[in-house]
Amino acid sequence: MALKLIIMLHLYLLRHAKSSWNEPALRDFDRPLAPRGWNAAPRMGEYMKNAGYQPDTILCSPAKRTRETLEMVQRHLAAPRHVYMNKAIYHADSSNLLELVQMAPEVTENLLLIGHNPGIQELALTLAGEGDRGTWQNMWSKFPTAALAVLRFDVDNWRKIRARSANLIDFMTPKLLNVKAGES
Repeated sequence: MALKLIIMLHLYLLRHAKSSWNEPALRDFDRPLAPRGWNAAPRMGEYMKNAGYQPDTILCSPAKRTRETLEMVQRHLAAPRHVYMNKAIYHADSSNLLELVQMAPEVTENLLLIGHNPGIQELALTLAGEGDRGTWQNMWSKFPTAALAVLRFDVDNWRKIRARSANLIDFMTPKLLNVKAGES
């Protein structure tokens, strides 16, 4: 009797960190991170590292604030196999983001998608079918900047993921990290 190898895919959905509105003449695409974003992004990267959330492929919007978020988060993680900048992520809705996720390289088991709201939150809510109800409600009520949703799929191929097919493993925000830090 042959053993069947069970592969679980993990999707990390990260909204970019807080962006600056100090230069109103800048195009939205070119807005950099605000000081609060420069503080939150590396903390989320450290959280990911400590939790064992290690992407082997990263899909990132090429907007300045998402690239800067990636730079700060990635300092805490091992180098991924692939990093793709994809303009289709910028202003994408959840169905477009799902299509991009489903096209992830077959060798990818842990995928990080860094993008924008409302698409990131809508995608997380669309995919999460199981998981802690309180965690799901936190994610549903607000998906703030630098928030991270962690979804697990019990399938072996990204093309097989569908709405409500994921287990919501974790939802972390910079504010929740502050609460945790205060408890220790």
